[in-house]
Amino acid sequence: MQTVNSIKELRAIIHAQRLAGKRIGFVPTMGNLHEGHITLVREGQKHADFMVSSVFVNPTQFVAGEDFDKYPRTLKEDQEKLAAVGCNLLFAPPVDEMYPGDQASWASVHVTKITERHCGAARPGHFDGVATVVTKLFNIVKPDVALFGKKDFQQLAVIRRMSTALCFGIDIIGIDTVREANGLAMSSRNGYLTADEKNRGAEMYRSLCAARDAIKGGNTNFAQLSSEANDKLEAAGFIPEYFSVCRADTLEPAQPGDRNLVILAAARMGKARLIDNIDFTL
Repeated sequence: MQTVNSIKELRAIIHAQRLAGKRIGFVPTMGNLHEGHITLVREGQKHADFMVSSVFVNPTQFVAGEDFDKYPRTLKEDQEKLAAVGCNLLFAPPVDEMYPGDQASWASVHVTKITERHCGAARPGHFDGVATVVTKLFNIVKPDVALFGKKDFQQLAVIRRMSTALCFGIDIIGIDTVREANGLAMSSRNGYLTADEKNRGAEMYRSLCAARDAIKGGNTNFAQLSSEANDKLEAAGFIPEYFSVCRADTLEPAQPGDRNLVILAAARMGKARLIDNIDFTL
């Protein structure tokens, strides 16, 4: 696997692969890779001939008071994991390659409506940073297919809407969440948790499953289900942020009669802010 740090180098390599008739797959990451990220690369190899990944801790998606400076940076280990799974090319740019000079304030991409609730409400400006950096990466790599994990369900929805609105012509594939043995969704921020917190953190997924099963059983009192779930999370040591039953396509509050649903949850446990979800069809 080759690692490059400049846009010019990356474009030259990908241009040669396109001339050779290769289909380009792309997995963007912020590094500190776990099995969830590696699964995206494996799945990408089913849809593309040449797999590209990026490791870039994007400053514009962190809001005031968040962990940008402390976010784990493990490039050597990330390179080893990607090489072992057969990734072809890693793009690991410094911040001034992606945002030279004062370019971070020149322009941003804003996706309307779908960014306003849930993590968008809790982290104002976060999804503008996500949409902007993914737009830049898409314009740099110009992939045929890009893969994202469903754990960040709202992020995936934002990227899908952005890609359609801006006519990127990229196949966006969402991959099911990879979990620890106890059900806890794998996350780069799980490293902030103690062993005890990881055990108690599994209550988030159990609460999601319980709410899904209740809805499938005919319970449409979504507000009550959310309240009960937050009580369970508090009892497990979480500080709940939201637990919302939504329409899967728009992420707006679900109504009785809706069939394609997703339940989104976010809560703090110790030093970590954890998110998870479960999507299903009635």
